Amino acid sequence: MVSIDTVYQRVLALANKEQRGYIPPVKFNLYANQAQLDIFEQYFHDRSQFGRRNGNQTQVADSIDIIEEKIALFNLYNRLATITSEFGDVNLNDDFPDFYRLQMVRVDYTGIPGFKQTEQVSLKNLSAHTSAPLLKENKTYPIHTQYGLPNGGNRIKIYPYPNAESERVLVSYIRKPKNVVWNGAAIGDALVYSSGIDFELHASEETKLVMKILQLAAIEMKDNALYQIASSEDIKNIQQEKQ
Repeated sequence: MVSIDTVYQRVLALANKEQRGYIPPVKFNLYANQAQLDIFEQYFHDRSQFGRRNGNQTQVADSIDIIEEKIALFNLYNRLATITSEFGDVNLNDDFPDFYRLQMVRVDYTGIPGFKQTEQVSLKNLSAHTSAPLLKENKTYPIHTQYGLPNGGNRIKIYPYPNAESERVLVSYIRKPKNVVWNGAAIGDALVYSSGIDFELHASEETKLVMKILQLAAIEMKDNALYQIASSEDIKNIQQEKQ
């Protein structure tokens, strides 16, 4: 967790130091949520890039472990999903509004002991499974495919089709961070922190959040100098993390 008030005070202090003006809470909250989401989404890009690197495998493994530790804060396990059709459909965003990325699907078929973990199969390879009766109806080794929906949602289809009335589907997934908010109260001429919702990112991301918020503020204010200052500090922070 990272304190929303600490980040806001650091942002204000740096903006004031550079004589760039005041960033009101309403604007700060917008920048803060975008910055948190940008950093969160970068985890998955970085994890993929590290996985492709050659060189010192110990360093690569350590870097991946650090990213996995940060992602683990958002893991949710074995959440009951709703089967929405007789054809094994589950609309992930309807059941889980905070859904970001699928981790695992397990199905409890009648007559088959225990929950069975599905294997994800690409749409390209789906016909090879569904055209073979032994594969299509094998409840011991079920499969699922994942579809993107026109509204930006996510849906999975499970084979063999589970019965919505008598069988259950459990989903493990990575959720999105909750929105942050800084609320203030007027005391005299000053606006002071009264309540809020903190960042859910790892505590080590505090400085990165400050710099990204300043970058977003600079873009909206069309302040190239402030953007350059925040960007240079952000680069320093990234380089220190890689050392």
